[in-house]
Amino acid sequence: MSLHVFLYGGRVSVTLAPSSPSSTGSPVTRRRTRVLALPEARWALASLVAFLLGLAADLGGASPWISGVLYAVAYVSGGWEPALEGLRALREKTLDVDLLMIVAALGAAAIGQVLDGALLIVIFATSGALEALATARTADSVRGLLDLAPTTATRVTDGGEETVPTAELAVGDVLLVRPGERIGADGTVQDGVSEADQATITGESLPVVKRPGDEVFAGTLNGTGSLRVRVDRDPKDSVIARIVALVEEASRTKAPTQLFIEKIEQRYAVGVVVATLAVFGIPLAFGENLTDALLRAMTFMIVASPCAVVLATMPPLLSAIANAGRHGVLVKSAVAMERLGEIDTAALDKTGTLTEGTPEVTAVRPLPGSGLDEDALLALAASAEHPSEHPLARAVVAAAQARGLPLAPAADFTALPGRGVTATVDGRVVTVGRAETTDATDGETVIRVTRDGTPVGTLALTDRLRHDAPGATAALTALTGTAPVLLTGDNVRAAVRVATATGLTDVRAGLLPEDKVNAVRELHADGRKVLFVGDGVNDAPALAAAHAGIAMGRAGSDLALETADAVVVRDELAAVPAVVRLSRTARRLVLQNLVIAGTAITVLVLWDLIGHLPLPLGVAGHEGSTVLVGLNGLRLLRESAWRSAGAQDTQG
Repeated sequence: MSLHVFLYGGRVSVTLAPSSPSSTGSPVTRRRTRVLALPEARWALASLVAFLLGLAADLGGASPWISGVLYAVAYVSGGWEPALEGLRALREKTLDVDLLMIVAALGAAAIGQVLDGALLIVIFATSGALEALATARTADSVRGLLDLAPTTATRVTDGGEETVPTAELAVGDVLLVRPGERIGADGTVQDGVSEADQATITGESLPVVKRPGDEVFAGTLNGTGSLRVRVDRDPKDSVIARIVALVEEASRTKAPTQLFIEKIEQRYAVGVVVATLAVFGIPLAFGENLTDALLRAMTFMIVASPCAVVLATMPPLLSAIANAGRHGVLVKSAVAMERLGEIDTAALDKTGTLTEGTPEVTAVRPLPGSGLDEDALLALAASAEHPSEHPLARAVVAAAQARGLPLAPAADFTALPGRGVTATVDGRVVTVGRAETTDATDGETVIRVTRDGTPVGTLALTDRLRHDAPGATAALTALTGTAPVLLTGDNVRAAVRVATATGLTDVRAGLLPEDKVNAVRELHADGRKVLFVGDGVNDAPALAAAHAGIAMGRAGSDLALETADAVVVRDELAAVPAVVRLSRTARRLVLQNLVIAGTAITVLVLWDLIGHLPLPLGVAGHEGSTVLVGLNGLRLLRESAWRSAGAQDTQG
């Protein structure tokens, strides 16, 4: 198998306003828009409550005036906003289905079908509220991302130190970054040794050792050592700011994929309005009385209204959303579910997506002459590492505990930033630290164990591959006809190891967030509809730029979860191809329903135009076709629909 490896670099600058103040390194409480803080949600709730009260009064035999007033409240509270938007669209010489549905609801009320019209208004108002909530939550998440970068930093001056806002930092300033603080700006280490957790930027699963001359990024978390960092880039142009800008840019520039009915709504709406006016005006001009002409026109408006067409689209997609949700995949909207079924290329992140994002000990190698076997070497290293909170130390201790090895108490414990730990175990001085890079093979992280200054062995750690990763990549290959592309910020060796294990051949390593976006856009430029699967802050721009995006939920960042079209809550990678297959099934049912709805509308309209369609029969036919397509779409609620999708992917 040949591997094509691409390395990307480069920087892009952008101007972005600073975030709200917060202390360096301190956590910031993320603000989320409350549902009822949105006016669309409040109006939709008022419309729903008024409708339910009116329905209860109607069924309870109350005075028609009571139910009539309540229905009127439902009409006004739920319909004024789409009506206003429709009128604004008319001013721009555009007619949409929303306005047509408002007119149809009013027409229904005019001929006594008040309940049907009110229900139509409630459905539209609720849909608008959900769309507004999704938009607000995404905006919350983008704003919250800026909290990763501290708003103050410690600047070193000739007279000592001073705390300044990061927005006031300039290129050439020198910062003091203490242990546990977030780095205030992109720059270069001048002095000190530490480790930086930069998973939010590069996706690397393990902290990276930083020494003089190494590059560091704003918003990444410093480890146990102190660093002096020279600022190389204005805070407005930092990589973390670029991530925010990329998400916003992708959200603005990516043309929204519309449901099928929305693509034809303009012509349909204009056609129905023109036809309704003709049905009313022509017979009236030839002598038909006003009441009969109006009744025929209103009947035409009812039977030609797109209720059945709208339901032809929504129930299959919403049923698929509900079924996927029961199996741990949260798809955020019907549009998102539709897009998932359109993809023909998959691009996957590595850390936290194909892998679990946590290191594990994969090899224990005692040196000849050390007098230690594998268990003894592992127990010795774990005893020394036990007091440490470093991810590698926790992995070593977990491996020893998994084997049931006893750990000796450690004395005189010392952590050396960027080098490892030293402790006295059973009277012997034990040092555990990273080996030279040349000792690492196949993407491993190697740590060396010495006792009283003499090397006694090494331990190899790797990021654990998800057990279902090979099967999921094979299923995506079968679905799209091409193997997924691996896009990762990690190093080449780690990327190649995972690619080899999962059967991927197109590997692009060392990517910053903008590089992932560029890779996705290159695929789009080639005419591909890309599904991107990721989990980190650094994946959010690619999730936004892709035709469809899925985030791994267990360890996923808030921004990735908000930006993605769907979230795999249970972290089962096999659910990704399954939900794509389910989406394709839903799209087939949508087409079936459109045929049914279109046929019903055509028959009823021709009956009304050519003959005389009684209003009750027209309403019954209209509502009957609506119920039929609704029930057909609900088939995807069955458990067998998900099992079928998963089984086909497994076979693929």
